[in-house]
Amino acid sequence: MENVVKDNSEKVEDKKNKRNAPAKRKATTKPELEERVVAVNRVAKVVKGGRRFSFSALIIVGDKKGRVGFGLGKAKEVPEAIRKGTQAAEKNLFNIPIDAGTIPHTVLGCFDAGKILFKPAAEGTGVKAAGACRSILELAGVRNVLTKSLRGNNPHNVVKATFDALKQLRSVEEVAKARDIDVKGTRIK
Repeated sequence: MENVVKDNSEKVEDKKNKRNAPAKRKATTKPELEERVVAVNRVAKVVKGGRRFSFSALIIVGDKKGRVGFGLGKAKEVPEAIRKGTQAAEKNLFNIPIDAGTIPHTVLGCFDAGKILFKPAAEGTGVKAAGACRSILELAGVRNVLTKSLRGNNPHNVVKATFDALKQLRSVEEVAKARDIDVKGTRIK
């Protein structure tokens, strides 16, 4: 009889310890994904007692194998804003077609005042891009590409214009299937 009571009391103590123990959190980023902080912005809200500061962080996440995404996180502290941005970026991942280390065709991406032109490049050219656009292309796994920012330098607009361009990309196989022709006939090389 005493053994039964003892076993039950141990179970109750175990449950109490589990409740009081800190919750185990999973890692915020998946091991194959890499993240980069593009911009951190401090925002001040003026209230009766003074200013209240908050932070927003623009994050890019990619696996260097054709999957990339971006997210915006806002919080009272910078690390928390970065964490939220990373989670948002992981939810917005999408695949881009990469053809022999470059993009399949020329494309123009626009968003508000941001406008960016992308052109495929030969092997050995490298990523000819600056700032946020360079980070996105590197995390996407593009090794050779030429870019030109035609308008705007705000990182938010540049990132969104870059993603607009990347979403317009279509592989040779997709084009051939849409036109109902053979893949061999679509390549210019």
